[in-house]
Amino acid sequence: MKTVVLKFGGTSVGSVDRIKKVAKIILSYRKRKNHVIVASSAMSGVTNDLINKSKQISKNFDKAEYDTLLSSGEQVACSLIAGRLKHLGYNSRSWISWQIPIITDGPHSNSRIYKIDTKKIINFMKSGGIPIITGFQGLNFASRITTLGRGGTDASAIMLAKFFKADECIIYTDVDGVYTADPRTHSKAKKINKISYDEMLEMASLGAKVMQPASVQDAKINSIDIKVQSSFIKKNGTLITDAKKVFSDQIITGISSTKNDSKVTIIGVKDRPGVAASIFKPLSRNFINVDMVVQNISADGKQTDLTFTIKSNDLNKTKKIINKNKNNVFKKLIFDKNVSKVSIIGVGMITTPGVTFRMFQALARKNINIQVISTSEIKISVLIKSTNASKAVKCLHKEFKLDK
Repeated sequence: MKTVVLKFGGTSVGSVDRIKKVAKIILSYRKRKNHVIVASSAMSGVTNDLINKSKQISKNFDKAEYDTLLSSGEQVACSLIAGRLKHLGYNSRSWISWQIPIITDGPHSNSRIYKIDTKKIINFMKSGGIPIITGFQGLNFASRITTLGRGGTDASAIMLAKFFKADECIIYTDVDGVYTADPRTHSKAKKINKISYDEMLEMASLGAKVMQPASVQDAKINSIDIKVQSSFIKKNGTLITDAKKVFSDQIITGISSTKNDSKVTIIGVKDRPGVAASIFKPLSRNFINVDMVVQNISADGKQTDLTFTIKSNDLNKTKKIINKNKNNVFKKLIFDKNVSKVSIIGVGMITTPGVTFRMFQALARKNINIQVISTSEIKISVLIKSTNASKAVKCLHKEFKLDK
């Protein structure tokens, strides 16, 4: 028998009626003589409600208790799914991560799955059972529950597919696949039938919310194909797979934009070896992710201006860290929250000259000024005013013929 891992996101299990629909989807795979392993998120809104409650209790809520609190949401959803399947006459039960166990490593709220003990689940499936497993969580070496970060049920599903050697891993969500741009804001966005791990990783890390970036990385490392499709409508989704299995005549696969970036500029820093390291080291220690770094050296070579981007919710913390850092002397600190990062992604640009020129020319035609640029083999990102983000996505979507 084939083994299929099904993951259901929060919107898919967001109400009793939706859970009943999820049960039908699960049984459609079971009726095809598959072993089915289900990983479920908490019902939509539950995790945010638990976070708000923790803030009301304490501004510095204990990290271990925070993970214990948040993990309860998945337990509720799994119990309801299993309960529905039992009502329909099937052998099913919920499994909390520690009952299996799913072993994690790393800090609370951002751990990674290290190992999954498969014995109990395999025996349960051999007896005809359908296991419904709590996503987003595991048990660390100190026997405390840890969580995998927001969107972590994707990671749970992929690692379940790895350890159980599943034939398929299907991510059910509220969209019917991965699109060339955000379909909620760009009406001409088209669904992508196949996308490579690297392209999906870039899109996920640059703002596409279909999948958690760390989960895509796990899938790539373990060569696990992922299907993304909707739990609400019956349509073929998007296959995320190895680049060798993806063929397209498109140079650019997708375009993404962000809404929560801030630009930081440190003016008049002494130009000496180690200055950048001394600035970024305390940011790293405080888990602040730095992106799009640009350094401009003065004509006399004695001073430099350093510009980089961070997430806006880290802005206040970044201000304090830079101002308290006695190892660096600078003239001025400037922040800008009204910026967005717009990126084009595609493996086709590796072998196609002129992509950078076409991107910049298309933006120039719309009088969109570029503040910062960063590139990789399959990505070009530009920082622009946030008021121009939608216009930029629209013109680039058309320039690279993604409207067709």
